[in-house]
Amino acid sequence: MRRIILLATLWIINGGITKTMAQIDTTWAIHDMNRPRPPVVTPAPFDRPTAPPSDAIVLFDGTDLSAWERVGGGPAGWHVVDGYMEVVPGSGNIQTRQGFGDVQLHLEWSVPEDVTGEGQGRGNSGVFLMGRYEVQVLDSYQNDTYPDGQAAAIYGQYPPLVNAMRPPGQWQTYDIVFRRPRFDAEGRLLQPARMTVFHNGVLVQDCAVLTGPTAHRARPPYEPHPDRLPLMLQDHGDRVRFRNIWVRPLE
Repeated sequence: MRRIILLATLWIINGGITKTMAQIDTTWAIHDMNRPRPPVVTPAPFDRPTAPPSDAIVLFDGTDLSAWERVGGGPAGWHVVDGYMEVVPGSGNIQTRQGFGDVQLHLEWSVPEDVTGEGQGRGNSGVFLMGRYEVQVLDSYQNDTYPDGQAAAIYGQYPPLVNAMRPPGQWQTYDIVFRRPRFDAEGRLLQPARMTVFHNGVLVQDCAVLTGPTAHRARPPYEPHPDRLPLMLQDHGDRVRFRNIWVRPLE
């Protein structure tokens, strides 16, 4: 049992600074297999991709990876075919060439229809806001794993409220509203990152307050970073597909 408390958060309200206490009460250890599983719900059928609004920045329209690069430099090495991009295992994570802070993000993803592996070894990838704050991508359809690592979890911190996964091979949607952390001029945390997530149209993260960057079996603290950083997609060794990716900057 572990209790983590995030204290002394400063919020900027109407030009004045108000101190609040944002408490993160984590009863369960990170990746605890004894943690209760989110209930399963069946999302509505998915008939067609969600068209971007007029003010969106389209990051992938199914034609090329010109908006992306390999993390560490060089061209993105994933395949583009039939309107989607597919992870090439071993080619590395990819990130946007442009940096973002507060955003509304839409993307669609699909795990392989031919099921192999189990737990974290089945359709694993991830969406990293600012390259640091992960919403997990995983085949969580009738596939048990630790709840804070299943699809739509804020990895290692918050399981989804429900499991809204469609079967393997079908397209899934994420709609994410992300508010970046705020730091003062000396690098002190003023306001933690927050995230709201809809999985297949179902609310699964409701303005969750992040304890810091996400990590495997760790809870690292916040460290100051730029206001805008690239969005990253993970190569975890599985041939996960992505399509129809766009963002609306909110700052």
